Amino acid sequence: MPRSEPWKKESTPCVIGLISDTHGLLRPEAIEALRGVDLVVHAGDIGKPEVLDALKAIGPLLAIKGNNDIGAWAKALPDTRLVQTANRTLFVIHNVKELDCDPAAEGYEVVISGHSHKPSVLTREGVLFVNPGSAGPRRFKLPVSVGKLFIQNRKVNAELIELGV
Repeated sequence: MPRSEPWKKESTPCVIGLISDTHGLLRPEAIEALRGVDLVVHAGDIGKPEVLDALKAIGPLLAIKGNNDIGAWAKALPDTRLVQTANRTLFVIHNVKELDCDPAAEGYEVVISGHSHKPSVLTREGVLFVNPGSAGPRRFKLPVSVGKLFIQNRKVNAELIELGV
């Protein structure tokens, strides 16, 4: 069972900054792209605790560990998170291929993941799946990116932001 989070913002609009796969590198462009959000969600493969400290300077932060997050600092991080905010239910998991439930049946409206380094936004069976891509070291020919989730009234939309690096 994923750990449910105490962070709540009942009113809308709400903007959630999405970041993943920093692998120890938090670029200034990522910080700037996320500035002003109501909440930052890191979907794992953080790399080192200093990344979390820097993200906390932007605003409230919720993070999960990824498959490369090891060491004492990472032990306190959960593998998944269930976030309820602005009357929406969000599920955060590092590798979406490890999702072992039907998110629509569970009532999840958004699934946030990382791991693949490939940014994507798609809807399946009424559930919005968002992977902000990798904001850390460039992998292969994939873009370096973050994302934002916009919750307003009954609508939930996501935007991917390619960082100019």
